[in-house]
Amino acid sequence: MDAEALRKYSALHPKPAGLTLQYGTAGFRTKAEQLDHIVFRMGLLAILRSKAVTATIGIMVTASHNPEEDNGVKLVDPLGEMLHPSWEEYATQLANAEEQELQKVIMEICQKAAVNLHKDASVFIGRDTRPSSEKLSQSVIDGIQVLGGQYHDYGLVTTPQLHYMVCCQNTQGHYGKATLEGYYEKLSKAFMELMKQSHCSGESQRHLKIDCANGIGALKLSEMKPYFPQEVLIHIYNDGTKEKLNHLCGADFVKVHQKPPGGLDMKPNERCCSFDGDADRIVYYYKDTAGHFHLIDGDKIATLISIFLKELLAKVKQNFKMAVVQTAYANGNSTRYLQETLKVPVHCVKTGVKHLHHKAQEFDVGVYFEANGHGTVLFSKAAETKIRQLVKEEKDDEKREAAMMLENMIDLINQTVGDAVSDMLVIEAILALKGLTVQQWDALYADLPNRLLKVQVADRRVIDTTDAERRALTPPGLQEKIDALVKKYRLSRAFVRPSGTEDVVRIYAEADTQENADALAHEVSLAVFHLAGGKGAPPQP
Repeated sequence: MDAEALRKYSALHPKPAGLTLQYGTAGFRTKAEQLDHIVFRMGLLAILRSKAVTATIGIMVTASHNPEEDNGVKLVDPLGEMLHPSWEEYATQLANAEEQELQKVIMEICQKAAVNLHKDASVFIGRDTRPSSEKLSQSVIDGIQVLGGQYHDYGLVTTPQLHYMVCCQNTQGHYGKATLEGYYEKLSKAFMELMKQSHCSGESQRHLKIDCANGIGALKLSEMKPYFPQEVLIHIYNDGTKEKLNHLCGADFVKVHQKPPGGLDMKPNERCCSFDGDADRIVYYYKDTAGHFHLIDGDKIATLISIFLKELLAKVKQNFKMAVVQTAYANGNSTRYLQETLKVPVHCVKTGVKHLHHKAQEFDVGVYFEANGHGTVLFSKAAETKIRQLVKEEKDDEKREAAMMLENMIDLINQTVGDAVSDMLVIEAILALKGLTVQQWDALYADLPNRLLKVQVADRRVIDTTDAERRALTPPGLQEKIDALVKKYRLSRAFVRPSGTEDVVRIYAEADTQENADALAHEVSLAVFHLAGGKGAPPQP
């Protein structure tokens, strides 16, 4: 390691005094002007990680659904998954080290993680459309070059595209070609094959309005348009030419505010969807003839995909284990429908994509979605091999046709991470194949009315939870209070959990009516305020 180069470059990316940040599920996220030293150091860390695992590592510069002024950075592990938890700690240590200690911290990481500095290293870089992203990705490159690594800068890509490239590279092309063209070709080919199998799609042309959150999704969808079949007509809104990223639009806005985004005119019963700022989340919605807005969130997306896959798995008659993985935020009626009507096992895990992904890997077919619209489907190696074998060798027509559909689903789904573009194509294909309208999809089950609130507290660490965050262990008396409040309402439940990023406690409540859900959420927020050290004025109803 060239200590002189490290000193010289580190001085060009100084750490603001007193600033400490933590690497969380979404990597680092904060105001863009506070990130220069962080991204430089993540360039260093990516090289160390690459040397440790002898594989290409990804670095994505994005703050997803945050406001345009923010930015962030996260690392991507060899198979396109999130950074290993043990390295999240190293990331936090390196980011917060004082300048004069930088070399010492690097050497400590090398020792703890058995990093051989003489090994080769390679990093793939991607960034979103934020004004600050280009300069920040240049700082990443500075970090990479200090430690003498190779890099490939993909420039503007969606977050899932970078995850995909990293996986392709490290599977020696087995997962696909590590280029944007390779991504577009693989997805569009699988999509076209599925559409060919839809004998009676009901409508000859399929229109879809897409709100791209004024982000990277608009650019990449436009690039992909020539690859789509004639009968699929996508109309892009909020394409970033006029308004700010994520401002009054995008999947997060639509899900939180339960209303359509600005910049998109909805006619009754039109199918619409929204991506978030880096295109790794998607939600659908429509307006009925009476003008009421209907949101179709991640829970209903998981349900639609599960119905379709379960039918196909029954037809191929293999003993594949399928399950759906949710978090405590999943609507109670979605869990009921999956377990009782579909008879599919459902598992609840802690909030955060890495927990869902990890659990889904335990099954032959693991479907996971967060209610916010981030999710995907994972197929075990054994299941994938068997399905591809059936396509080649199965004599029975019905079985072979089902296996072909499953094979195309495997190729259409981005198994590395939630991907709005890929998920959208999966949904469009299923709706066409099953001849379903957006209203029929929505009518599978009615969501229980719910409410999300947050309470500011002096220190979020006073709240500790168990049972996949559904019950509070501390502070004493809080869970008993919540249990008593829940008993007052029909079909109700409520839970509280500390935010991963700020000193707030998040509250979720659901009940038989919106009025009751709101009342329960408010009462729980008062309990949190009084028992967990609330700040400022008590919550108002």
